[in-house]
Amino acid sequence: MRTRIYIDGFNLYYGCLKNTPYKWLDLKVLCKYLLEEHHEIEKIKYFTARVKQTNRNKTAPQEQQSYVRALEHYIPEVSTYYGHFSRHTVRMENANPPPNTLEVVKTEEKGSDVNLAVHLLNDGWRDLFDCAIIISNDSDMAESMKLVREYHHEKVLGLFTPGQKTRTSEQLKRYAHFVRKIRKSVLQKSQLPESIPNTNIAKPSDWL
Repeated sequence: MRTRIYIDGFNLYYGCLKNTPYKWLDLKVLCKYLLEEHHEIEKIKYFTARVKQTNRNKTAPQEQQSYVRALEHYIPEVSTYYGHFSRHTVRMENANPPPNTLEVVKTEEKGSDVNLAVHLLNDGWRDLFDCAIIISNDSDMAESMKLVREYHHEKVLGLFTPGQKTRTSEQLKRYAHFVRKIRKSVLQKSQLPESIPNTNIAKPSDWL
């Protein structure tokens, strides 16, 4: 069965990778553990945005780039698609006034969910998969999944949701043929080599 994987990178990261030793994740191996043998993974589309350095983590951009390079060198099926970050000052209501409002710096990741939805729909119309796996727990994906089910009855949709303790979105479950949780035991078994063969790419030292 021709299978394509669509990954919401930030949803995956914040759902089950942040503050764990499993961030150096092999996306193909992860999916193989969660799929049956008849699935042939032809493409893995990874949707993310380039992170910016912060006072807490000045090396975040370099670490992210190392990971993306590792994926693209080690797993030929992987392609990366970038949204962007919006960082701006906004005035918001204070939960414990006074004052009633205060200015805060708001950082938002834009575009990844839309990009994923567009690729899922476009690949469906082009008949590029028999099965599509969505790795996300963002209910914004529901409409694109609904349209695939409505117009491509023969195609199968799978949903892999990050986090053992996080409740799976009911909107997404409604349109998936099957749902699986990404558990710690699978993450542990699905790690890239610490050094990528025939490259100078290595796992960031503080990801150990």
